[in-house]
Amino acid sequence: MPSSTDDSVVKPRADYVELSIAVVFGLALALTTMFLCVVPIAGNLASARDFVVFWATGQQLIHHANPYDPAAMALIEHTAGLNPRYGVLYMRNPPWALPLVMPLGLVGLRVGALLWSLVLLACLVVSVWQIHLIYGRPGNRLYWLALSFAPALLCLWMGQTALFALLGLVLFLRMHRDRPFMAGLSLWLCVLKPHLFLPFATVLLVWIVVSKSYKVLGGVAVAIASTSALAFLLDPSGWQDYSNMMRGPAIERQFVPCLSVAMRLNISPQAIWLQYLPAALACVWALAWFWPRRHAWDWTRDGSLLMLVSIVAAPYCWLYDQALAIPALMQAAYLARSRPLLAILALANLPIEIALMCGIRVTSALYLWTAPAWLAWYLFARASVSNARTGQPSGSEVLSVHAG
Repeated sequence: MPSSTDDSVVKPRADYVELSIAVVFGLALALTTMFLCVVPIAGNLASARDFVVFWATGQQLIHHANPYDPAAMALIEHTAGLNPRYGVLYMRNPPWALPLVMPLGLVGLRVGALLWSLVLLACLVVSVWQIHLIYGRPGNRLYWLALSFAPALLCLWMGQTALFALLGLVLFLRMHRDRPFMAGLSLWLCVLKPHLFLPFATVLLVWIVVSKSYKVLGGVAVAIASTSALAFLLDPSGWQDYSNMMRGPAIERQFVPCLSVAMRLNISPQAIWLQYLPAALACVWALAWFWPRRHAWDWTRDGSLLMLVSIVAAPYCWLYDQALAIPALMQAAYLARSRPLLAILALANLPIEIALMCGIRVTSALYLWTAPAWLAWYLFARASVSNARTGQPSGSEVLSVHAG
């Protein structure tokens, strides 16, 4: 019997793909560790992030006050250290998300910031691990690509809720076959940001009818109804106040670096409907794309392109919202036969991280390229697959990026 040190055993050697992934992952790990260490001791870091909005909302809710009251929110946010030049910030998630942030009213700013960041980090790690399980736990470290994905890290640093939506999406993909009701419940996390799922949700509703998967619909209906009822108890006028806030002029004037907003501002800034036109067209495309595949539809396979199109065509989508691209990008990465494409995906994170470290804010038009880039990369990666597959890849079928 040959020993483990037999010369006939050829050990894989590191190459530029592994090096690219390792460099980006190392940078991401260093930045995230430093961030988590600094948050508890730097109050200005907590107040300068979007997290301060969720914390201020929790403070209002715990005292049975209006979380959309401009005077009260301004007082809490500015006292916490938010720069007054940003004006008053509000939580833009639908009111059924209010119960999610209510516990933040029980803790101080710094403690809340640390706990919130740890929860978001857990959402990212669990999501990536679940994706790894979906594809058969392949023996490689491609999941490092997801853990170092720049939009996901930015979401963590900003304290935004897209990582909750990512977890909901991944849990739906994981459970929709065997536990449809639980899959539906998990979709509540997705409806924290419903505008990012419009084509995806359109196909989902039709798929539920075609496949008679009504337990999925029941799960999401129960989740929305129960949290909406709780939100009503917390703030009876919440929906009316939320609607007035979302129609405010500050919302209409704000530049979000995505194609829909850029198109409206360049064609007719006052025509808000233009901002929703790409999403409407994408919904039509999604139905046309789904219908011929309806009887063999597989969410883990076919839902990836649908999700990427939903992100690109969203009425508004921040850079950190693009964390929702992770399941699609990882599916393509596991299938890809082009090693240069894997290196490109890894290195595409560097200009984003460098720009953020240089102080280029998320409102900059420099980030307009990101969402279309993820879609283009996905299409190229899928095109690189030598043999068409109709099912999920197994661990032996995926490209191995060795553990070293």
